[in-house]
Amino acid sequence: MKEIVTADKDLESVRVSSDLESPNIIPTEKQLDKVYRHLDYRIIPALWCLYFLTSFGSSAYGTTLTMNYETGHSLKATLGLTAHHTSTASALYYVGYIIFDLPMNLVMTKVSPQVWLSRIVISVGLVYSCYAALTTPSGIMAIRFISGVCGAGTWPGMSYYISLWYPEHRTAKRIGYYFTAAQLSASAAGLVSAGFQKMDMVHGLEGWKWLYIVYGVITIAVGISLVWWLPDRPQYLVDTTDRKYVHSMDKILPRSITKIFKSPQPLSLEERDLHKADMSNRYKDLSWTTKDVINVILDPRTWPLVLMYFGVVGTGFGLAVFGTTLIKANNSSLSGISISLLYAPIWLFDLGGILIVTPFADRYKKWRPLFFSGSTLIIICGMLVTTYAHGSWNRYAGLLIAGFGLGPTVPICMTMAAEIMFKRHGDVGCAVSAAIVSGLGNLGSVTATYALYSGWPADVARLYQYSNMMLVLMLGVSIVAALFLPLLRKWLGDFDDDENKVTTTTF
Repeated sequence: MKEIVTADKDLESVRVSSDLESPNIIPTEKQLDKVYRHLDYRIIPALWCLYFLTSFGSSAYGTTLTMNYETGHSLKATLGLTAHHTSTASALYYVGYIIFDLPMNLVMTKVSPQVWLSRIVISVGLVYSCYAALTTPSGIMAIRFISGVCGAGTWPGMSYYISLWYPEHRTAKRIGYYFTAAQLSASAAGLVSAGFQKMDMVHGLEGWKWLYIVYGVITIAVGISLVWWLPDRPQYLVDTTDRKYVHSMDKILPRSITKIFKSPQPLSLEERDLHKADMSNRYKDLSWTTKDVINVILDPRTWPLVLMYFGVVGTGFGLAVFGTTLIKANNSSLSGISISLLYAPIWLFDLGGILIVTPFADRYKKWRPLFFSGSTLIIICGMLVTTYAHGSWNRYAGLLIAGFGLGPTVPICMTMAAEIMFKRHGDVGCAVSAAIVSGLGNLGSVTATYALYSGWPADVARLYQYSNMMLVLMLGVSIVAALFLPLLRKWLGDFDDDENKVTTTTF
């Protein structure tokens, strides 16, 4: 293979050209499988660690509410939190996401993406380490909002980042790979919190404070490493001879500083040629205007996706934050350590649902709405069991069933969003729709954490029966939206379009 390498010293970039640039030469699937497998080794573990750490904090917050409650050293008891305080603090966390998910993701398109993702992880670690200094209920409400702001853009940011390196038909599997981190982090939060309860009052600090300190330090360290662990966007796929292609960081900071943040490209020169041949007709260095954003928002396909996400993510985060509360309510004789240990299997079942169901959803793409709806029905069955079954262990089994159903729902929903919106709006559709769906969909999380469970004191005596049933109603909305979306797309003529054609629709 003949290769010609030229360097642009001003932009410090390398441009590669080869015989593969000829339109008559197309790489084989076997060659491309090897290239993308090589990318997987570099990108997926980094994104997995990123998502594990940013998700861990949300789950850990739920467990710290009950850690060492027998001795009065839980987060709730230490700060004197009422039901109103905990529900408001949890809701404010998701308000931060709702407000900042879209702008954070749009900023990422203007800077080096791996630096921006690293910034998210570092800021999350810094904020959570500050939890150890909390002394008042107002402090927990303020810091939960700040935590949401710092974490905003994580999920849509990763979705956008994946689109920079992989073609659309290869993204679903990769999303499933790193999405498993959320389930394992939730499970790990239960196991780790059980261990930190043994450190209660060591050097005068409660166990939950030790958990946040250690978690914060580890998260900051990994966040810093992501600057070089994750590669920057593939420079050989953009026109670096265009002087307009200079990201915001390059404009603000001296070149000697920005050079430090340049991460090595993950592919050899030969692999870059193969990757370029496969991606050159698909790849667009994302540029957008306010009109583009408005077009995606006004696209009628966006809103069923938001409603699909609304119900399942509301249930997921409701169980993540108040799962230990439900376990304790169903069996008040359990110790804090036992509650933390019983919390972990819920998310292992969640992981099992992902591994079992999502491969079928990828294989039979046109049936994704039915796979989503079927998984949502499993969640509903679990919530009914945990609400009406006799015996605490039977009710606990309902939580495991609900966990299994939860697993596939979010990956399927976000994969559908990327697939549908890419065809209509190109790359800007992927970036904006991911932020809108995850941002506005988190209104379900606000509902679950503010209006239900601890936010509904009268429901405590009923063992949260009404709260559980409100989640069932929200899940019903998700099912209706999932079944309505194909009908809407058929009415709009999506299925009449060429499958590989990308069009832009203006409303």
